[in-house]
Amino acid sequence: MPLRDTLARADADLAAGRVPVARQRLRGLVSSFPNDLMLRRRLAEVYRLYGEPAEAGRWMYLEEDRDAAETAAFEARYHAAPQRMRALAWQGPESLAPTAFAREQLAAVRAACSDAVGRPVDWDTVPPGEEEDSGKSTFADFLAGTGCLVAVLAFLAIWVNGLIALFD
Repeated sequence: MPLRDTLARADADLAAGRVPVARQRLRGLVSSFPNDLMLRRRLAEVYRLYGEPAEAGRWMYLEEDRDAAETAAFEARYHAAPQRMRALAWQGPESLAPTAFAREQLAAVRAACSDAVGRPVDWDTVPPGEEEDSGKSTFADFLAGTGCLVAVLAFLAIWVNGLIALFD
């Protein structure tokens, strides 16, 4: 579906009070056109309707007239440079940004990410985020494994109990 048609549908969804549907349409457009600042601004407006300042700040991060509180909320949620770089979901070099401010912001985030990971990075090869989430994922993996083990042991206990009852 063409960009204009999808935007018209998102506007109709918003007018009808279908905010989640409009948000989903705009998210799809931003993923298809990641370098379109107007689409990012529209998505930020929808997140304001949700009362999500971190997400509004995420999608307004490249705009000069962004809200300082939303920007701070975004930076607090995505505190590490690699996380912030992934969250911005930009594609291609900074030179594709239509404004000087957006180019500066993108270059600053990329430089901070390069410093954090110890090697040059670009927007098309954003590093994975294991380094900042490793403790959480290890603990979550441990809990998941423990839960599976308990489930298997319970199943075996019920099966053995049924087998014993069958021959009694």
